[in-house]
Amino acid sequence: MEKFQTLISTAVPLPIEDVDTDQIIPARFLKATTREGFGENLFRDWRFGPDGAPRAEFVLNNPLYSGSILVAGRNFGCGSSREHAAWSITDYGFRVVVSSFFADIFRGNALNNGLLPVQVSDVFLHAIFSEIETNPRASFKADLEAQSFTIVSTGQAEHFDIDPYKRMCLLNGYDDIDFLLSMKDEIAAFEAERSRKAGFVHTL
Repeated sequence: MEKFQTLISTAVPLPIEDVDTDQIIPARFLKATTREGFGENLFRDWRFGPDGAPRAEFVLNNPLYSGSILVAGRNFGCGSSREHAAWSITDYGFRVVVSSFFADIFRGNALNNGLLPVQVSDVFLHAIFSEIETNPRASFKADLEAQSFTIVSTGQAEHFDIDPYKRMCLLNGYDDIDFLLSMKDEIAAFEAERSRKAGFVHTL
């Protein structure tokens, strides 16, 4: 995975609560088994009409908004456990999703795929939406090292929690296998010491 340390970006507002994984990526697009190409169908039924034409009213079709940060309403990623939801968001180009609450399985899937879920208070989330409404080109800073999310123009910031292991993996660009490979020398040393002790006990 790509390393994540600090991101400064504009944001795309999606002030809708209870966005479920079927809205993020409809079930009919789950046939592929690789992660590529899911971004084109992110929020498919909200982005496009039955004839395939873009819906002008949907935020991803609004040229005012862009960036690598998606700001969503409370309870984002609820519904089914499909990992494809995280795939589609990252494939579209988002690196961070901000909400005041995430479904647990979605949070895990996001972290496993290099997508940082930043959970903030309802009050701070409202402040972020207000900033974007005032200035669609407003910048925000996600600092994984400091575990903080900042409205750049005002300096208003809030701390967010993250599992220490997943934080370390994101900072280093590791998935679970990469982490194990990074520990191969320590694992080899442990096994050698274990074998030495086992041999010593056996000779006794």
